[in-house]
Amino acid sequence: MIGMALTSYSDFLKTNPPLPASNPEAEMVNRVGMRVSNAVTEYMKINKMADRLKGYKWEFNTVNSKEMNAWCMPGGKIVVYTGLLPVTQNEAGLAFVMGHEIAHAIARHGNERMSQMLVMAMGEIALEVALADKPQQTRELFMTAYGVGTTVGGILPFSRLHESEADKMGLIFMAMAGYHPSEAVELWQRFAKATGGSKMPEFLSTHPSDQTRIHDLKAYLPKALKYYQPKD
Repeated sequence: MIGMALTSYSDFLKTNPPLPASNPEAEMVNRVGMRVSNAVTEYMKINKMADRLKGYKWEFNTVNSKEMNAWCMPGGKIVVYTGLLPVTQNEAGLAFVMGHEIAHAIARHGNERMSQMLVMAMGEIALEVALADKPQQTRELFMTAYGVGTTVGGILPFSRLHESEADKMGLIFMAMAGYHPSEAVELWQRFAKATGGSKMPEFLSTHPSDQTRIHDLKAYLPKALKYYQPKD
């Protein structure tokens, strides 16, 4: 999966050139990404799950697009779309989004979704066989599984359990990175307002519903705050 991710990531950047590193928005994405990824590495080490990050080489890129989207592929390759930034508004909001996306990757939610899509499209078939027999279709399924290069409406949403798990992990990661986790609640409220109740961006899908999600985030704040490490 990491090998396929590297290829897909490289292909995506060829057709979607990232903003230069000196760009203020790109600088912010990289700065926040480094803090969050360091927190993730620390958390996984503390909880004896460092093996989940084997083969990860963190990289953060910002692409110019009106889409409110972001994604993380296996191996730690993260892309943030500029259309997302007016809603995240600040580094803390962005930290939650990036933490949420990283959580999906390290919990291997995308792997499960890829397996489901392979079954739906090709039946019971191994990834290696699918790549050999139908490489283009398999790579398109992979891109869809990670929310890349497709419209939101065409993406199979993560399950309620996956979304809830990614939310909780995202809160912990942002807290350990020095961002107050309460900003995640305000971010979700901004998204709900910005979309007017329509379908949310893939990285924050409508499963569960807006109000349920806001309620659950608030309920989990006390635990996330135990990980809060304010930084200068």
